[in-house]
Amino acid sequence: MENNIAIGLDIGTTKIVAMIGRKNEYGKVEILGIGKSKSLGVHRGVVNNITQTIQSIQLAVQEAEAASQVKIEEVTVGIAGQHIRSLQHSDYITRPNSELVIDENDIERLINQVHKLVMLPGEEIIHVLPQEHKIDGQAEIKEPVGMYGGRLEANFHVVVGQVSSIRNIGRCVKSAGLNLEGITLEPLASANAVLSQEEKEAGVALVDIGGGTTDLAIFKDGIIRHTAVIPFGGNVITEDIKEGCSIIEKQAELLKIKFGSAWPGENKENEIVSIPGLRGREPKEITLKNLSKIIHARVVEIIEQVYVEIKNYGHEEQKKKLIAGIVLTGGGAQLKHLKQLVEYITGMDTRIGYPNEHLAGDSDDEITSPLYATAVGLVMDGLKRQERKKLEIIEEEQQATIEEEANDETVQEEEIVKPKPKRQSFLDKLTERVKDFLDNAE
Repeated sequence: MENNIAIGLDIGTTKIVAMIGRKNEYGKVEILGIGKSKSLGVHRGVVNNITQTIQSIQLAVQEAEAASQVKIEEVTVGIAGQHIRSLQHSDYITRPNSELVIDENDIERLINQVHKLVMLPGEEIIHVLPQEHKIDGQAEIKEPVGMYGGRLEANFHVVVGQVSSIRNIGRCVKSAGLNLEGITLEPLASANAVLSQEEKEAGVALVDIGGGTTDLAIFKDGIIRHTAVIPFGGNVITEDIKEGCSIIEKQAELLKIKFGSAWPGENKENEIVSIPGLRGREPKEITLKNLSKIIHARVVEIIEQVYVEIKNYGHEEQKKKLIAGIVLTGGGAQLKHLKQLVEYITGMDTRIGYPNEHLAGDSDDEITSPLYATAVGLVMDGLKRQERKKLEIIEEEQQATIEEEANDETVQEEEIVKPKPKRQSFLDKLTERVKDFLDNAE
């Protein structure tokens, strides 16, 4: 497998997408192939039927392989679902020697300490994201490395998920004949694909409306500040239409996509859609006004929950204001007049986010649909991971040559450069843990 190719696998509630991409010479991501299959066995972002999920993954992967002529071995997988929660935590370490400057090891020590937080039974820390640091009480330090100080403190954004759900996803990927290269929180992946650096600096809330869940990621000053997963998505809207109009799910989904609108004032009283009855029964007539009332009620509920989370983050404080407002992405963002409704409820500027921020200019229109935001983000994440690995290998090689030269010349001990400790991100550690677990389980 070529080195500069990465595969994102988005295991969603309604669809599973396998996307193959590589970096072109301009540093943009070029999508080589995409495969998608109906997701069976996933409910609200959580796997609830392993066998069906494995089949769906294999279908998507085969389609992507056929489209790109690339054999898929390793994938970067997204994790979401209603079991994800996040908390704020601050921690500190006291450094034994304040004569030395703070280095990566100190930060590593602080982060490892956060990893030891006691969680509820069955939960595991997925991400520990440092916010800002304090050194000896001096606040708002973005980069503590290289500074002097005895006490290093930081606020952390900690994302927690259920161990069993994470392992089930790992299990599905492995059983589908793939290697797990990395695990990423889906709202983070979508945010990377859709948001510009300016928006992250100014303050922005990314709302990814999927089939089973709505993911939220809030950025301010370029740092992720808050994440949440709300356990509703486009599927509950379809459910409501199905119940409200007494029709089957397939028809409800089509109605939503073709005629659905989030704004009920839009339709005249006399606009009617006729739906063929089942097996010789009379056709049903549904007024578009009723349809959009049903959709409106449910969408308002989802957006209000999102807004509660934005308020929990502290949007009302001047310092935490989200100047760039809200960006909507995911399949649910395609609902007509949704932008207007979100602006009306939250009073915040809103735009629809397409994952073309880092894609090559000639990308297919299909790929730049909000549907694929998470998949594109996962591909980008996989590419980043590979670059990190390459750097580590280069560093190790340099280190080896330095040591060889040192041995040749039998220099005094002090002059040998100490090897730099490898700094793993939490996700790499998590991935390793999941891999170990799977290897032992078999």
